[in-house]
Amino acid sequence: MCPLCHSSSFVDFSEDKRRKYLRCSNCHLVYVPKEFHLSSIEEKAEYDLHDNSVNDTGYRKFLSRIFEPMTKKISSDARGLEFGCGPGPALAEMFKEAGYSIELYDLYFHPNENAFANKYDFITSTEVVEHLRAPKEVLNRLWSLLNVNAWLGLMTKLVIDQESFKNWHYKNDQTHICFFSKKTFEWLASKLNAKLEFHGKDVILLQKL
Repeated sequence: MCPLCHSSSFVDFSEDKRRKYLRCSNCHLVYVPKEFHLSSIEEKAEYDLHDNSVNDTGYRKFLSRIFEPMTKKISSDARGLEFGCGPGPALAEMFKEAGYSIELYDLYFHPNENAFANKYDFITSTEVVEHLRAPKEVLNRLWSLLNVNAWLGLMTKLVIDQESFKNWHYKNDQTHICFFSKKTFEWLASKLNAKLEFHGKDVILLQKL
């Protein structure tokens, strides 16, 4: 079953020496079947290898790809949530430095359940959706936390086509289990009745209307 739309209709999309990849016939999400998922312990061990420092200028430049278009959309008094911030919440720090109020949540590193008791003018989630075991439930939950006219900003590499997927480095990370395409986000925007914008190759903004 597709983890995003729960359709049971799929086609075999790709396969490598470690995993199979299916593509949903309804929402076009490419996903890894559950039997190939890492355990939570294995997943956390992989995340612990990441070294994304708050003060790393290279990492900040990478994050500016979502920071800059988002700050053009929101007012100076906007309140935000950085979902899946990891151990080094650099993007949240960038928003704080710019004068925004922002909460943090991360399943492993900032399990702050109080963050879900608030409403927000913007939510950002960078390099997170490809890790989600239950993207439908998570994205619907985040959407419910947004005020009217608020923005959800996502950052994830997009599937282009079947041929390029075969040699795509992004799929080789075993914690990556959901792969979105422009068609998938167009489907999602339609379901959410959202305004959809693509910025560059990997930034997606959705506005709650």
